[in-house]
Amino acid sequence: MSKIPGKTETIENAESASFEPSKATDFRAVAEQGAEQGKEAFSKLQSDAETTQKAFESTVEMAQTTRDGVSLKAIAALRANAEAGFVHLEALVAVKSPSEFFELQSAFLNKHIETSIEQAKTLQAVMLRAAEDVSKPIRDAFEKALKDPKAA
Repeated sequence: MSKIPGKTETIENAESASFEPSKATDFRAVAEQGAEQGKEAFSKLQSDAETTQKAFESTVEMAQTTRDGVSLKAIAALRANAEAGFVHLEALVAVKSPSEFFELQSAFLNKHIETSIEQAKTLQAVMLRAAEDVSKPIRDAFEKALKDPKAA
């Protein structure tokens, strides 16, 4: 029986804290398991970072390639319009009457409008395809991450 100073009660059958060596191995196993899980999480994080970096690099390369393709299409459209304009100007120089001038001008404007519509449709299709191509690497990486959600 032991007395607690300042208290009038006594404590009987008080157990003292004891060290059990068998429990120390349990703590070691838990610590080793935690360290292993930490290594696995770091490995996954590193792998995901590398995958993301590759996706961004691929996106940048694709953006440069599609930018060049879009630029070439736009330049080709501008060149065709300029050539059509010069051909029309040459035809206007050879006009002999005002009615011939208005007829030639009207035909040119109608043709120019049709050509502009076709060029706009072509450029729109190229831009849509370019947007899909540029976003594909990131979209694929994101979809892969959603399909393979391992706890990090």
